[in-house]
Amino acid sequence: MPVNSWTRYLIGVLAMLLIGFFVYRFSNIVAYVLAAWVLSLIGSPLVRMYRRIKIGRLRVGVSAAALLTILTFFLVGGLFLLLFIPLIIKQANNLAHVDYLAIAGTLEVPFNRLIHWLSQYGVTVPADSLEGLVQRSLKGWFEPNRLSHMLTQAVTAVGNTLVNVFSTIFITFFFLQERRLFMNFILAITPEAYEEPARETMRDTVLLLSRYFRGILLQITIITVYVSVFLTILGVKNALLIGFFAAIMNMIPYLGPLFGGAFGIFITLSSNLELDFYTEMLPLLGKVLGVFITVQWLDNYFLSPTIFSKSVLAHPLEIFLVVLMGANVAGVVGMVLAIPAYTIFRVFAKEFLHQFKIVQKMTDRMKQYGI
Repeated sequence: MPVNSWTRYLIGVLAMLLIGFFVYRFSNIVAYVLAAWVLSLIGSPLVRMYRRIKIGRLRVGVSAAALLTILTFFLVGGLFLLLFIPLIIKQANNLAHVDYLAIAGTLEVPFNRLIHWLSQYGVTVPADSLEGLVQRSLKGWFEPNRLSHMLTQAVTAVGNTLVNVFSTIFITFFFLQERRLFMNFILAITPEAYEEPARETMRDTVLLLSRYFRGILLQITIITVYVSVFLTILGVKNALLIGFFAAIMNMIPYLGPLFGGAFGIFITLSSNLELDFYTEMLPLLGKVLGVFITVQWLDNYFLSPTIFSKSVLAHPLEIFLVVLMGANVAGVVGMVLAIPAYTIFRVFAKEFLHQFKIVQKMTDRMKQYGI
């Protein structure tokens, strides 16, 4: 290989090592930038909407549109806090004064039947009163002192992250104001020979991720409204809290719906301890379970295929395997980030590794849609 080629490869490797060291050393700053970029993708439709506003002969400028978009983020976040914090505080207060005798009385009969059923198959359960079991399981978590300590920790964490949040918002403002700012930064660290493929990679990545995040927001809205409305109609308390938590948990593929359903059943159970288990509580829990089953049917057959398969243009089996790999690498966080990371990888591979057959197969659907 000619000396010049070796020199180019050496320079390329050194550049990649330098970039890798920078990302590792300043990972928190890189996280701010990436989070701001994602927020700018979500907020770009709002910027375009605000830019169409006219006041007399004056049109809203790009800086004003970016500022209005940031204010919209804060407004939506503030509304969520106003809606859910009182519900959460109320529920925490209820749990802080849990009547263990009431819980034990509610579950005594089904618990004894479960023990009897297990004993038929040779499974023995240590002799203990259900009241003691429930008390040991819940008392340590929901005592007033423990809740006070948890609240103090939460306030401290909020204080520690406040600077991070405003740093992200500050960067987001400039990304909204100058749509090509992030792309120009990437191009600035890209070798000149690869500028055009890098430009195409960024363009396709922005397109696919914008569709993906808008779809996620639509999915959260639909699930929150669906669960909240139907639980309210069925007379379930804290329907809005249950619905929103279920929608947020649904972002975790496959396991999230189980967490959301378990949370809904737990909140319903702890909020209605005065009800008779068989005549009132069991039918109420059945209603909650029925709502979660139907919303999962809606999500699995209509929402998720549209968002995951059509927005990122990947086969559902690909999505499933990628989510499993994400879970293996980083647990729940890996499951949430798996699809966006896989989308970026596919776009990068399409531009820079297109000579490999496996990459051609992975990106066939993208080519069909002109991406």
